[in-house]
Amino acid sequence: MCGISGIWNFAQDEEIDPLTLLEMTSRLRHRGPDDEGYLFVNTRSSQTLQCGGKVTPKELGLPGVDRCFGNPFDLALGFRRLSILDLSPLGHQPMGSEDGLTWIVYNGEIYNYLEIRDELSGLGHRFRSKTDTEVVLHAYEEWGSDCLRRFNGMWALAMVDLKTRCLFCARDRAGVKPFYYRYDGKRFGFASEIKALLALEQLPVKPNDQIVADYLFSGLLDHTEETFFEGISQLKPGEYLVLKDGRLNLHRYWDVASPKVQFAREEDYVNRFRRLLEDAVRLRLRSDVPIGTCLSGGLDSSSIVCLANQMMRNGETIDLKLVGERQKTFSSCFENPLFDERVFVEKVIEHTGAEKNFVFPKAEDLFTDMKKLIWHQDEPFGSTSIYAQWNVMKLARERGVTVLLDGQGGDELLAGYIPSFYYLFGQKLMSGDLRGLLQEVRGFRGNDANIGRSWLKGTAFSLVPDGMKAMLRRRLRPGIEWGEQDFQRKYLRTLPTLCKFEHELDNYLYSIFRSRILPALLHYEDRNSMAFSLETRLPFLDYRLVEYAFSLPVEQKIRQGVTKVILRHAMEGILPEVVRIRRDKMGFVTPEDIWFKTVLKDHIESILFSRSFSERGYFNIKKVKDAFSDYCQGKNQMGSALWRWVNLELWFRTFVDRNPSWGAGDVNSISP
Repeated sequence: MCGISGIWNFAQDEEIDPLTLLEMTSRLRHRGPDDEGYLFVNTRSSQTLQCGGKVTPKELGLPGVDRCFGNPFDLALGFRRLSILDLSPLGHQPMGSEDGLTWIVYNGEIYNYLEIRDELSGLGHRFRSKTDTEVVLHAYEEWGSDCLRRFNGMWALAMVDLKTRCLFCARDRAGVKPFYYRYDGKRFGFASEIKALLALEQLPVKPNDQIVADYLFSGLLDHTEETFFEGISQLKPGEYLVLKDGRLNLHRYWDVASPKVQFAREEDYVNRFRRLLEDAVRLRLRSDVPIGTCLSGGLDSSSIVCLANQMMRNGETIDLKLVGERQKTFSSCFENPLFDERVFVEKVIEHTGAEKNFVFPKAEDLFTDMKKLIWHQDEPFGSTSIYAQWNVMKLARERGVTVLLDGQGGDELLAGYIPSFYYLFGQKLMSGDLRGLLQEVRGFRGNDANIGRSWLKGTAFSLVPDGMKAMLRRRLRPGIEWGEQDFQRKYLRTLPTLCKFEHELDNYLYSIFRSRILPALLHYEDRNSMAFSLETRLPFLDYRLVEYAFSLPVEQKIRQGVTKVILRHAMEGILPEVVRIRRDKMGFVTPEDIWFKTVLKDHIESILFSRSFSERGYFNIKKVKDAFSDYCQGKNQMGSALWRWVNLELWFRTFVDRNPSWGAGDVNSISP
């Protein structure tokens, strides 16, 4: 896992400022503490110059960046390395082809790199290192942009192709790894994180009011190619771009296919799913550094832990020296049993014999850590559960782990969220399957005696046309108190549900996979892990498993009130039974409502009552204060909206105001 950056100037006779690239790359050093490298290119003459930095291996003998001054370079690449495969200096980047005409900076892992390497070797390619980076470079030389379809992994990459004088950039299918860019027609800049792009000279930092509105009103994040920063975009999952002759063209190389699979027997669905998940875990155990696993106690992470444990015991997939005597697991816990899953975590630990590592996030530490957390996240985030994950990543690093497996993605593929039921109910109602509807509702209500008739409202809402949902949300969700009505009329919107499948449940899952939930979760995971120089790997997002999950009949996802049907069947005999059959769900949650009303109340008041908050123009301040007072007295439930108000204000202070009184100072100097 690494950090990448780059600049290409198209203005005549405008040279790259090496210090700008150095600053951009420096802001990514947490993503790659093990090595750094730079490449400067004159694209008109194909002249190149490699340079090193303070942590570049001395044996490479690279000159310093000062050698670049006064040279007519119009393109430059920067790189910070977190060594995972082939820890030797042979993995240094930017990495060039044998003829020096193709160069790459690359962040990610191609898990099937050994298989692709063998294929390329058979085609005559020769390799100097044991890295997946070199495999990617040769694959591009052999297949061009089609190489992306052969990769199984996560990546964000940029390649300079001097033969065609173009820049080729790509992001993995699910968007696990980030790629941000800014292009004004004269200069193209890209980086792994937004804060690096802010180092570009004279780049104004302005909020993108449309994205701010989407966040405040609907809680949406990473749902489009736009960001909270006006003028800064991101490659969407499954996209690549080609920049040539000053023209930028975007292309989609992958999307979820729609054909359904049909097997005669139930066990055929299950066996294929199990084989795919097992192979996804096996590939993600390839590493030359210590590996651990996140464990919440839920079905997804517990499945990963148990499968990984079986493979580690076999000794065929991973060198046990990288694991230790036992697999290391990491969990977020709380003394309040309403937010604690240790009873399930302990069952998995007992079942596998793995080593448990617990962390207990504290409310009083949240605002102490918020300065670093907001800086690393780049953009506002949705809840304090991100802080629980932050603590898990910190603990893993303290225990000497560099790679973490995680269960992210299972809920989006296999209908793990409550609204999945509503879309299933709505489909059955519209198709006239009343008997099936009653069976599903009965099973759903059996999961929670306190659920009442909320399913009726949820089902009705799933059937409402997208154009009416914004109006209904405004009426049904009090708490977002806009300061300026013109702002509300201009920016309030409801993004349409993505329609690709015949069944509404599949369309809902496709929407949360592509835009509404998963992209934000992947954003959080990438930033939290990389803050501590950790790489996280997500077996459920293996593209083969993703395609198979979307091809399944809905009965393999939800049946009679039970979610993740196929995963539960596949894990029979592998998971502890009490975990396999559990129907409740937490994840790395926090008791944020309790925190907001007690320990953090004064902190929140100081933010909501501050002059800067009142001058943003987004809120009716009197109504905000009244709503917070009612919330503290238990008269409303607006904890998630409250957090968005607070988080947005602290983001403004950090990145827009660059306000020293917040404690972060200028964004140029707040890197931990």
